[in-house]
Amino acid sequence: MADPAIVVSDLVKHFGDIPAVDGVSFDVERGTVLGLLGPNGAGKTTIVRVLTTIIRPDAGEARVLGVDVAHDPQAVRTIIGLAGQYAAVDENLTGRENLKLIGRLTHLKSKLIDRRSDELLERFDLVKAANRPVRTYSGGMRRRLDLAGSLVNHPPVLFLDEPTTGLDPRSRIELWNVIGELVNDGTTVLLTTQYLEEADRLADRIVVINGGKVVEEGTAAELKARLGQTIIEIGLTDASTAERAQAALAPLGTTSLHDAGERVYLQVDNGPKAMVEVVRAIDLARIEINALEIREPTLDDVFLALTGQPATPDETEFTGAQA
Repeated sequence: MADPAIVVSDLVKHFGDIPAVDGVSFDVERGTVLGLLGPNGAGKTTIVRVLTTIIRPDAGEARVLGVDVAHDPQAVRTIIGLAGQYAAVDENLTGRENLKLIGRLTHLKSKLIDRRSDELLERFDLVKAANRPVRTYSGGMRRRLDLAGSLVNHPPVLFLDEPTTGLDPRSRIELWNVIGELVNDGTTVLLTTQYLEEADRLADRIVVINGGKVVEEGTAAELKARLGQTIIEIGLTDASTAERAQAALAPLGTTSLHDAGERVYLQVDNGPKAMVEVVRAIDLARIEINALEIREPTLDDVFLALTGQPATPDETEFTGAQA
């Protein structure tokens, strides 16, 4: 078996006294997608910045296709692509001009730049807008152009840091399809995201980061199975009633509030039996409910159980000065 495309071993990065990454280790097999999940400030973006040579680690080791990111950053830059949370494109240039500029900056041979630009404009459905200034593009078009730019030099490893943040559902699905095509062609992808549906759909394996440490890893199915509990959802008329219901249900299992505090989630080991007990507890507390539902765990439930908070699509991570 070939060596992993990405190897991270005991990685450490501090910003002052703040441990943004604290002993993180994981591998990414070639031609697969690793989903890196975690709440705001967990360390996901810092890990990506280390792996893409934007910042240097304080300790530990990270390799991309066998190349050490700290010892030979220039070599790493020739074999990776990076698309971040915000499209890194020049608004005053056209889409085609942006891709040609990237081709020159990555030292692509002149005779290949035009051909590669045309290929990417076609692949990302930007041909009709190719000669328009990027400032006239929609958010989804800019994100597609940014991803196209990260692929100009045919990188075998691609880092996507919250690539669909702020996109409408249609644009998000279009980008998912493109990512799937790239992986089918053999590209290795490390994806950070807080859209858990995105990780469920795209990631072959998932690593959950919290407080700069790995708290769990595995496939989406494995993570759901490890939670090992059924979820009972109870819809209430208002937040204060939901708090009363949460107190009444607390002896039955682990409870949490959702949907603006108007829905209670109860995690239990024996769903059918617990459902009867839930109805009895609610009735004894004289609480009126709007909905009662039993279901198996989702990746959202796993995320909440591991990190203590629900996933949110905005990343606001401490960035510190470049080291």
